[in-house]
Amino acid sequence: MQKQLLVAMIIFLAMPAVQAEQNVVLLASTCAACHGTEGRSVGGMPRLAGLEQSYFIEQMLQFQTGQRPATVMMHHATGYTAEEIAKLARYFSEQE
Repeated sequence: MQKQLLVAMIIFLAMPAVQAEQNVVLLASTCAACHGTEGRSVGGMPRLAGLEQSYFIEQMLQFQTGQRPATVMMHHATGYTAEEIAKLARYFSEQE
């Protein structure tokens, strides 16, 4: 009985980490139409995979504030919170 309770607690405590990973993958999937799966662009759009986190964050903030004009990206960037941008930056920096 105690072993089952311990296993249940471990699974319960691991759930937020799994959900967080799923959330960032879902966020990143919105970028896939233009920037390719996992940020691996094969077309004329910039590749996001492997970008430095600080560069990604800086560019997204510039899109949000209008310092870097780009009709589509300005629209997309304003839909993200600072936390979501940081998660995306980490995710894309880990892609190859």
